[in-house]
Amino acid sequence: MGGEQTYEAAGVSIAKADAVVDRLRAAVESTGARGFGAFAGLYPLDDATFLAASTDSVGTKVILARERGALRACGADLAAHCINDVLTSGADPLFFLDYVAANHIELETVAELVEGAAEVCRAADVALIGGETAELPGIYREDELDFAGTCVGMVARDRLVDGSGVEEGDVVVGLPSAGVHANGFTLVRRVLAVEDYTGADLLAPTRLYVEDVRRLRTTAHAFAHVTGGGIAGNLARVLPEGLRAEIDWGAWERPPVFAWLARHVAEDELRRVFNLGIGYLAVMRDAYDDLVIGRIIAE
Repeated sequence: MGGEQTYEAAGVSIAKADAVVDRLRAAVESTGARGFGAFAGLYPLDDATFLAASTDSVGTKVILARERGALRACGADLAAHCINDVLTSGADPLFFLDYVAANHIELETVAELVEGAAEVCRAADVALIGGETAELPGIYREDELDFAGTCVGMVARDRLVDGSGVEEGDVVVGLPSAGVHANGFTLVRRVLAVEDYTGADLLAPTRLYVEDVRRLRTTAHAFAHVTGGGIAGNLARVLPEGLRAEIDWGAWERPPVFAWLARHVAEDELRRVFNLGIGYLAVMRDAYDDLVIGRIIAE
């Protein structure tokens, strides 16, 4: 089978998302914000400390998860996704809030989502301090729902990890994903219409990287969470101008779900949309015992 399917044809434009960020940058930065466009925004709490915060949603994965009885995994996805974003700054995540909106709220549905999120929050020692549930029949169609959340953490200024220390010759360390995680599901669902896939790595919840980051953050120059945009696209967000990453795409074995996707999606598109088995990245001077998947070179 050929690789004809694309994310844009499925209805999602990564280029448009980048353009939105560029358009909004001036307005956001005029409020005194720091870190706009990064994985976590920063707020100076005092002269010694930043708050780091991230907001996201599960996206269209929730449609497939609901069909297959895996909503609890989406709850875990949301908490892990937001916590992982906050971790990229070197911060300790503190608390999490969620938002569930639907045409019609069903108690069991909300319970599964929130319980999944709470499980991840417990693992990360993060307090789930509240949220909001909204019935919006004028906005959502029957059986539609959305699940979004916010995580806030704290980092000392002298321990901030922001990519400014990245240098030519640094190595790129890759940490394995559990599968697709929570990005690219608009394209996944398009491929499912052509060929079914039931492997566990399709709907496996986003892996939580809190222990990995705490182990590496004293020596890491940058962290990147591999979400929409793939490995190269997300790594570019944390590299200083004039540097780029050279990735060895054969350095690791991809989970089976990506072999299935490769039967319908071209390799360049796979790299641009999916994590391909690497869910988190650290840029460091030396890798020690971790998997090296690339190096930083001058442009």
